[in-house]
Amino acid sequence: MDRLDRLADDSIYLIREAYRRFERVALLWSMGKDSTVLLELSRRAFFGQIPFPVIHIDTGFKFQEIYDFRERLANQWQLDLVVARNSDSTSPDKDKFSCCHSRKTLALKKTVEERCLNGLLLGIRRDEHGIRAKERYFSPRDSSFAWDYCDQPLELWNQVSSTCDDDAHVRVHPLLNWSEQDVWAYVVREEIPFCSLYLSQEGKRYRSIGCACCCTPVSSTASTAPDILQELESTAVAEREGRAQDKESAYIMQKLRALGYM
Repeated sequence: MDRLDRLADDSIYLIREAYRRFERVALLWSMGKDSTVLLELSRRAFFGQIPFPVIHIDTGFKFQEIYDFRERLANQWQLDLVVARNSDSTSPDKDKFSCCHSRKTLALKKTVEERCLNGLLLGIRRDEHGIRAKERYFSPRDSSFAWDYCDQPLELWNQVSSTCDDDAHVRVHPLLNWSEQDVWAYVVREEIPFCSLYLSQEGKRYRSIGCACCCTPVSSTASTAPDILQELESTAVAEREGRAQDKESAYIMQKLRALGYM
C-alpha cells in the first residue's frame, strides 16, 4: 500500500464515520480540485452513489467554466445537488471581507439551518493555508456558527470526537492530511475530472479557483494533469498566490473562519 492508498483509505473511513455519526450530513463542493476529489472518495465510500446532498455555495461571481463543470459532473455522477445563495449580499467591489462573509458564510449558515444539518464534509487541507492547519478532522461549530480555534477537540491515535450541541454542527475534513501534490497525484492515477481553469491557456493557469473577482492566474505551461503534477515538484509559487491578498492574510482568514467561513 503506497501513500495515496493510505490517504484514500483514511479519508473513506472518515467519510463513512461522518455518515454513521450524523443524522443529517452534506458535502460542500466548490468545483475545485480538492472538493472534487472528496466527491470521488465519497462515491467510492458508498459504491458509486453518494447518499447525501452535495451543496454548492454560489456567490454569483464564479467563472463560467466552474458552472459548466458543475452541471456536467452533477449529471454524470447523479448528484443530489443543492445550490445555495444569499440574495442579501455585499458587493466585492466594496469590501471583500464582508462579501465573503455574506455571500459564502451566511449563505451556508442559512442552508445548514433550513436543512437542519449537523454534519458537513469539506475538502480543506492543512497545507493550503496556515489557519487551516489549526483544524481537526472533526471540528465543531457552535450554535452561532462560530469556530473556537483556541478550544479544539483532541484527536489522538486516530480517535475523533463528534459531539456538539443540538443546534450546532460538526465539520468533517477527510482531506486534512493531503498535500496539493497528493491531490493531483490522485487525480492523475484515478483519472478524476477537474475544471479546465487549472490548465494552461496562453501561458497562464489557475492554481486555486473561486470567484472570478478574487482570482488571478499564474504563469504556467501545464496543459495536462500530469504536467501540473510535474510542475509542482519544482515551483516556489504558493498555491493561493493568485487569490485576493487583502483576504488571504492570516489575520483576515482567521477572522473569517472564526465566523464560519469555509
